Amino acid sequence: MGDEDGRNIIFGSNTDWKSEDMTFRAIRTLKEVDLIAAEDTRNSIKLLNHFEIKTPMTSYHEYNKFDKGRKLVEKLEEGLDIAVITDAGTPGISDPGEELVKMCYETGIRVTSVPGPAACVTALTMSGLPTRRFAFEAFLPTDKKEREEVLKEMAAETRTIVMYEAPHRLVKTLKLLAERLGDRKVTVCRELTKRHETAFQSTLEGAVAYYEANDPKGECVIVIAGRSREEIRQEEKSALGRYEHRRSYGALYFSGA
Repeated sequence: MGDEDGRNIIFGSNTDWKSEDMTFRAIRTLKEVDLIAAEDTRNSIKLLNHFEIKTPMTSYHEYNKFDKGRKLVEKLEEGLDIAVITDAGTPGISDPGEELVKMCYETGIRVTSVPGPAACVTALTMSGLPTRRFAFEAFLPTDKKEREEVLKEMAAETRTIVMYEAPHRLVKTLKLLAERLGDRKVTVCRELTKRHETAFQSTLEGAVAYYEANDPKGECVIVIAGRSREEIRQEEKSALGRYEHRRSYGALYFSGA
């Protein structure tokens, strides 16, 4: 497991229990640790049973991340090895595992991660949009002021943008993005790695029209084209032209010409 005296926290990427994307390393790790901290034990027990994993399990999620996080750190300090898993994907990505990592570093606990499925990277690679540079935004903030600040930053972003959204909010979010970012290219990925996986490529306005007519189901990943550098150059050129025009007009006015 790493250090001979234990005290390891392992963030294990995992999948829906029916998926074949579970890695050999992830299965071995879940069998070898002393305790598994799961986002939803009701879902995770299916995964453990499927792979005949007998390791004890406890819950760790958004609503107990501070109190339970401290208890997990105490167990780690006692010498236990603990694995953290989500319902599917990589814990710590738009996930309460982020707080547990901070707690572990503050107390000197060794942190490692088992590579595996991550919806943001999976969607990016199949989006058909530039992948060399990208920005991950997760879910838009619920706070109105913070959301406006993030949208303003996204409007100026030249990198490909990857974000998450729930199906019941997808159309509303696409409309908001089209309004603030313009009608950029977009790929909406749903139900990644599952039987009904889809990737719909269009523009933001086209995606709004499509999902208004076709009710989206399953968790969604939205991949949006970044702002074109050519567009930025044209805007700067236009702004410079307006500035030169005003300066020239002002010079003529003060000279009395």
